[in-house]
Amino acid sequence: MNIFLITVAVIAIVLVISAFRILREYERGVIFTLGRFQSVKGPGLVIVIPLVQQMVRVDLRTVVMDVPTQDVISLDNVSVKVNAVIYFRVVDAQRAIIQVENYLDATSQLSQTTLRSVLGQHELDEMLAARDKLNADIQDILDKHTDAWGIKVSNVEIKHVDLDESMIRAIARQAEAERERRAKVIHAQGEFEAAEQLLGAASKLAQQSQALQLRYLQTLTQIAGDKTNTVVFPLPIDLMEAFGKKDKD
Repeated sequence: MNIFLITVAVIAIVLVISAFRILREYERGVIFTLGRFQSVKGPGLVIVIPLVQQMVRVDLRTVVMDVPTQDVISLDNVSVKVNAVIYFRVVDAQRAIIQVENYLDATSQLSQTTLRSVLGQHELDEMLAARDKLNADIQDILDKHTDAWGIKVSNVEIKHVDLDESMIRAIARQAEAERERRAKVIHAQGEFEAAEQLLGAASKLAQQSQALQLRYLQTLTQIAGDKTNTVVFPLPIDLMEAFGKKDKD
C-alpha cells in the first residue's frame, strides 16, 4: 500500500511539474484542449493541464533560409543555375500551426518553385543586371502565398547566377564588342564636333581677309621656331595680291 501511494505521489508531482512551461520572449505556445485549438499563450510562465492540453512552441524570430540551387531556363533559352536566400518570420502562430503541416518545409518548397517560375520569365541580361527588381517580384509572390500560413516574407536575395564556360566567354565577347562600339561612337562624335568648330572658325576668318593673313603669318612664325632644315609652305594668292596692292599704293 505504501508503495502504491508513493507511486501515485510521484506521478502527481511529475504531472504538476510538467504542467508548468516557460516560454521565452520570442516564443509563443499554441494550446490545444482535447485536440481543439484554445488559445495562443506566452511569453513567460504557461500552465498546461497534463493529459488534457498540449502545447506547440512557435519561434517568432526571423528565419534565414537558403534556397537550394535551381536549374532555370531563361526566356532567351539560356540554362543557368541560381540559388537564393529568403528572410521570413511567423506573425500568426495559430495559422502557422493549424493551416500548414510544416511551415518551414512549405516555405522552402514554395520558394524553389517561385524562383524557377519568376526567373524563367526573364532574359539572362535581366537576371544579371536587374536583381533588385527580380528580388522584389519573388518577395511579393511569396508574401501573398504565405500570408494564409501566418508568415511574413521580409526579403529575398538572389545570391548566385552560375553560367557554363561557353556562355561566360560569349558574354565577355559581347561586352568587348559593346566597348568597341561605344569607343567608335565617342570618337565619331568628337570628330563631328571638331569639324563643326573648324567650320565656324573658317567662316569667321573668311569674313575678314586681314584676319586670315594674320593667322597665316602666325602659323609661319610657329613653324620657323621648330628645328627643321627645310620648310615648304605655300603662299596664298590673296596674300600676294595684298602685298601687290600695297606696292602700287
